[in-house]
Amino acid sequence: MSDQSPIAPLAARERLMTEPDLGAGNFLDHAVAANPHRSVPFVFTHRTDHRGEVVLRGHSLLDLVALRDRYAAWYHANGVRPGEPVAVVVGEGLEPLLHFLALTSLGAVPAPVNDAMRHDVMVRYLDHVGVVGVVADDTTRLAAAYRSDPQRRPRFLALAAEVRAFDAAAVELPAGHPHRHAAEDVVALIHSSGTTGTPKSTMLAHRGFWDGKQPRMVRFPAEPYDRLMSLMPHTHAGGLSYFLTAVLLGLPTVVMSDWRRAVVEPVMEAFQPTMVASFPRTFVELATGELPVRGAARVHSWFNTGDSAHHGHIRRLVTLGERPAGLIRPWLLPSERAEQPALPGSQFIDGLGSSEMGMALFGQVSTPESGRDDRCVGKPLEVVRRAAVLDHDGTELPDGTVGLLAVDTPSLTPGYWHDERLTASFELAGYWLTGDVARRDTEGRFHHLDRTVDVIDTASGPVYSLPIEEVLLADCADLVRDCAVVGVPAGPGTGQHPIAVVQLQQDATETEADAVRAAANAALAAAGLPALAAVRIARTAEDFPLGPTGKVLKRELRTRYATLLTGQ
Repeated sequence: MSDQSPIAPLAARERLMTEPDLGAGNFLDHAVAANPHRSVPFVFTHRTDHRGEVVLRGHSLLDLVALRDRYAAWYHANGVRPGEPVAVVVGEGLEPLLHFLALTSLGAVPAPVNDAMRHDVMVRYLDHVGVVGVVADDTTRLAAAYRSDPQRRPRFLALAAEVRAFDAAAVELPAGHPHRHAAEDVVALIHSSGTTGTPKSTMLAHRGFWDGKQPRMVRFPAEPYDRLMSLMPHTHAGGLSYFLTAVLLGLPTVVMSDWRRAVVEPVMEAFQPTMVASFPRTFVELATGELPVRGAARVHSWFNTGDSAHHGHIRRLVTLGERPAGLIRPWLLPSERAEQPALPGSQFIDGLGSSEMGMALFGQVSTPESGRDDRCVGKPLEVVRRAAVLDHDGTELPDGTVGLLAVDTPSLTPGYWHDERLTASFELAGYWLTGDVARRDTEGRFHHLDRTVDVIDTASGPVYSLPIEEVLLADCADLVRDCAVVGVPAGPGTGQHPIAVVQLQQDATETEADAVRAAANAALAAAGLPALAAVRIARTAEDFPLGPTGKVLKRELRTRYATLLTGQ
């Protein structure tokens, strides 16, 4: 790594905050123009050499431009033009981000696809989007799928290796490259996790996806010693969001290609991050078993987005690392640090967000000194114009009443690609419905109770799965490593009852389901929550199905155990 810091000077970051044309479609060019350290490597990829040691390779802003332009030349030579959607099905890491940069520089619309998506689902999704081409690490199964119905086949279906090997000198980029985006231009199509069915295609707008992130230019940790480990899926809006921030800041960042602990922990030890950004999936792994003390020795902040995290995992992670003097809420370093020693432990910023919201719009900060506050996601961030809990008619509910979480913010998606009806279903009374059930307390803090599709419909009223999961993970931590609570039919006139599918801790693998249920129900009774009707132990990966972004597929669990309580 270079001794020279690649971080953009404060004055340059302040100018970026007010650039009227800056957005998700051109942030790399603005970073190159603003940062005098444009030749210093700051974006790192990783591999393991023949000795089993981690090797980090750095890329500077100028390196990123060169790679982007080479990929863009290939796309242009293959007929890609402004406004056309192109699917990119490549492994996680820096590669999907390079394709994003290349396609947006042409004014095209990248549609990154997580390569873990099932191929039958993927083909349906690509058909819906109407992509003009597909670039993939492996085209074999896609080619076979299109061979059976050639009318659906895109104009090109190419290997990603061809793009990487392309001789860009043979092709001229179009006049006016890179493309100049209007504020409302669509710059990416991001698919949902598919936890409720076929993935939705969320549009990201050039300016809208940048709205709300401006304060990070001066308030996100960017000291010379700061390093970010990005464990987000980089085919997802979360990964793109952190990459955008890192590029504009010049923040040293290792872009991970795998989220599993066996891969992550050695890279942590080699890179020594001060910040780690992820979906909950990796935090579950890092927080269970023996803690990654060496890899997290310098971590002062953990950033979670997507689904909110669980206290049972957060409380272990914040014991790691150290907080430099002056680290203040929620994730910001003041320009003048107080004269005080570093504090032991780290802070966990739990940000509730989604592709549709454009960024995490709520943030709750936990430290080793924090008390327990189950399911609290904090107050809305400053970009949020309004946040409310609504009933189904769009009436704002009083504090303490459970309802539909709704937001109004300039960072919102323009809607779903080719699906005006679906877009309209999430709009209510001038708000966007996030798909969550929540309540607001008298201090203006929001508490996330469930996804609307996961609420358990019992005969005596709704039961929310996330508070139950919270208790299992925090109060039964000696037994439960991870869990998913779903509702299944309990017979005529009785509605659904909650059951839990549980992954056991490594030293509790011999525990039977009845013992777990007894411990869980004792803890739930103490918390004033409904009891579980049954517990099932997930002893294999197939027993605990995950979607392409690492979320538990509760719909599959509901189907699998639909007759568990009725015996039909």
